[in-house]
Amino acid sequence: MGLSTHVLDAAKGRPAAGVPVRLEHRAGDGWSTVADGVTDADGRLAGWVDPARLTGGVYRLVFDTGAYHGPNAFYPEVTVSFRLADPAQHYHVPLLLSPFAYSTYRGS
Repeated sequence: MGLSTHVLDAAKGRPAAGVPVRLEHRAGDGWSTVADGVTDADGRLAGWVDPARLTGGVYRLVFDTGAYHGPNAFYPEVTVSFRLADPAQHYHVPLLLSPFAYSTYRGS
């Protein structure tokens, strides 16, 4: 059914718009890019991955948080790795972001 993400700026209490995000799939010893996009005004990225390209396996979302926080960002990049066990399910992987911390979870 697909993959979506949502980036929220916990320090500002609002969505994080304009965050570049890349989805990668582990292939052997390396990673291959599946899709990339930028969060919208509501901090969301949905419908950006063709569900037919999603198979079971290990994926990672790479958030370019330096583009959002600026060149002196403490975390210039956040990488969230996860296992996609059932490609028929929808996966939602949100990121809560602040200048000196971040957290994530499997959403719905």
